Amino acid sequence: MKNLGYYNGLCDEIENISIPMSDRVCFFGDGIYDATYSRNYNIFSLDEHIDRFYNSAKLLEIELPYSKSEMKELLNDMVRKMDTGENFVYFQATRGSAPVRNHVFPRDTKANIWINIYHKEILDLKKHIQLITMEDTRFLHCNIKTLNLIPAVIASQRAKEAGCFETVFHRNGRVTECAHSNVHIIKDNTLITAPTDNLILPGIARKHIIESCKKMNIPVLEKPFNLEQLFDADEVLVSSAGALCLVADQIDGKAVGGKATKLVEKLQKMLLQDFIDQTQ
Repeated sequence: MKNLGYYNGLCDEIENISIPMSDRVCFFGDGIYDATYSRNYNIFSLDEHIDRFYNSAKLLEIELPYSKSEMKELLNDMVRKMDTGENFVYFQATRGSAPVRNHVFPRDTKANIWINIYHKEILDLKKHIQLITMEDTRFLHCNIKTLNLIPAVIASQRAKEAGCFETVFHRNGRVTECAHSNVHIIKDNTLITAPTDNLILPGIARKHIIESCKKMNIPVLEKPFNLEQLFDADEVLVSSAGALCLVADQIDGKAVGGKATKLVEKLQKMLLQDFIDQTQ
């Protein structure tokens, strides 16, 4: 198939899938999601994405209808139905369905499972990107991969209108993350990345960057950094499931980075090789 959708056991091309209005996601965005990529019909870092998915569900008290192994088997089976092995693999769970709109959620319903798969390849890591900054107005549970994404939607739109790739969020000067990515800096041959508190999502690509840096004997500091440090960094990096590790050369119209290119190239090479090795 060219694309594939899934809703509670119904599997078909996405445009043929209908969602009932009684699903709580329609009223409250009440649910969680995760996403990764497949290559050669193999899903990248599936265990890590599944673990984060189930952790998000636990934090929101959403009862999932499948075990982790059953969810992985379902995703793998759907990827194998696609015409191509290079795909974006998106899955989400909503709290369930209720006949009456009520903010108080029912305790006797299991989650509705959605899956969306379509052809898409990871981005070219050689491409440099441009960013803008914006005050972070999201709620204080950014560590949960919730479906409440309006601030991220608006920030992504503002980035597109500015001809940029991403928006960097900050709270009172502290850099948190991007609209749909993590952001990191390199200064004096050290990777500095925000700690995994409640203000950022613990990105899987972020984890792989940290692991790769340690293999390369690059020091890693998981600590907050501010806007001044962002603009003064030797390199600014953006990571996500589909980007792995991209280099920013401009923020708010000002040139940044470009002072540790060889180090970044080695890091990107290791990350790309890890992606290839895992999806052979």
